[in-house]
Amino acid sequence: MSESMADLVRSHPVAAGLGDDAVALLVGCAKNVAFNADELLISEGASADTFYLLRRGHVAIEVHSPERGALVIETVGPGAVVGWSWLVPPYRWTFDARALEPVGAIAIDGACLRTKALSDPAFGFAMLSKVSVELLERLQATRLRLLDLYGRTDVQ
Repeated sequence: MSESMADLVRSHPVAAGLGDDAVALLVGCAKNVAFNADELLISEGASADTFYLLRRGHVAIEVHSPERGALVIETVGPGAVVGWSWLVPPYRWTFDARALEPVGAIAIDGACLRTKALSDPAFGFAMLSKVSVELLERLQATRLRLLDLYGRTDVQ
């Protein structure tokens, strides 16, 4: 038995605590997608028009270094959200996101969601709150990785 898009969205952690009306607004911008291993979900410099709610598989978030090639800065899996640049002008990706294995996700049209958020401020605030929590968690995780990578020699 296949799940409806509403069930898929509702079961993702980003929808936790959202009411039925908010979930319906998300669903109106959503579609089910799949990626093969090594396929790009997001390409640095491209138009940021979609973000992904991961359902299965793992994705490497990468930045490109001219000297070293692709550098993985984070690996995320089911329950994660991939892509935030759809929210902030100029709506361009600042990294690559590559499937490490077959990935199933819900693709959310960023322009569609921005339009709905502007026309329904309560929904917009709820989504911005969700995004803010996710962004803070990612920044904190990045900080810890940097401390681990570079070490802290000033700690007694």
